[in-house]
Amino acid sequence: MNLVRRTPGRLLVVTAVQAECEAVRSGLPAHALHGSSAIDVYAVGVGPAAAAAGTARLLALAEAAGRPYRAVLSAGVAGGIPGRAAIGGTVLGVRAVAPDLGAQSPNGFIPLDELGFGTAVLPADPALLTVLAARLPDAVQGDVLTVSMATGTAGTAAALARRHPSAVAEGMEGFGVATACAMARVPFAELRTISNLIGPRDRSSWRIGDALHALTAAAATLAR
Repeated sequence: MNLVRRTPGRLLVVTAVQAECEAVRSGLPAHALHGSSAIDVYAVGVGPAAAAAGTARLLALAEAAGRPYRAVLSAGVAGGIPGRAAIGGTVLGVRAVAPDLGAQSPNGFIPLDELGFGTAVLPADPALLTVLAARLPDAVQGDVLTVSMATGTAGTAAALARRHPSAVAEGMEGFGVATACAMARVPFAELRTISNLIGPRDRSSWRIGDALHALTAAAATLAR
């Protein structure tokens, strides 16, 4: 069943950068990019603020034009949590988590939820997640962390893994996209392909090409 038809109306796919956008579009058949049930793909920028603002703008413009989106998919390349996701693999976010949204204290980090100022955890839409999981049976499911500063040391990677035992990957946009969707009451999901494992920053070990290829392959399942 077509992912868009499962949720009537157009599907919006947002990425951070143009290379990810092109990778997604490359996987979609021509008929999926046109018509009343089209899949629209846009790059909205790097980081949670750009992702939230860009997604909110696209949702508002579509609503004002009388052609609202019925679901949004945050897609792109990510860093995998060692031992939980493999380079070149695909992950589906069960929840988008902002791991540094909160406060420091002498006794450790206090999440925003415990401070009583909102939430740092936004779940994916269960129906969308079910459809995506059926299309991508080999994808690893778990929380995807949204950070403003990519992890670059073994210590930070280990600390994140301990604090978030359900996390499988780290990106920089998911929670921002999820926030825009929550405010607009539009279903949200997140799909990531893994280019590297988080830890000491070593660009020579990154496999961006493999991750983009996996993103194209995953995108091909969206219009089935």
